[in-house]
Amino acid sequence: QRLERWAQLLEQDPGRRLVALAGTEYTTPDVREKMRSAGSPITVAFEDPIFRAQGLRDDTYGEAKRFFELSDWQLHEVVCHCHVGASLPARWAASRVRAAISPGSGILAWLR
Repeated sequence: QRLERWAQLLEQDPGRRLVALAGTEYTTPDVREKMRSAGSPITVAFEDPIFRAQGLRDDTYGEAKRFFELSDWQLHEVVCHCHVGASLPARWAASRVRAAISPGSGILAWLR
């Protein structure tokens, strides 16, 4: 339900340019947990008063991973710059969040 709400929040302004996080897959876990960028897809979630009331404490990578119960790979797919460059439209981030809702679909799931 949280992931669905996050996707809906992103879809409210589908053309909004969001900032991607750089190199999440190359940093150590300690550094990755603290990563953030103002205006990222995680920021959109943190701007939501309902998520904050449910316990979302900030807009860091580690907090999003904890709050949304995502793996590093899943969150990387949503926020990392390696797929889109320095910025991405909110609609693209929403589609990546939706992909995390049903990770059992797509070619990679078929190959497993």
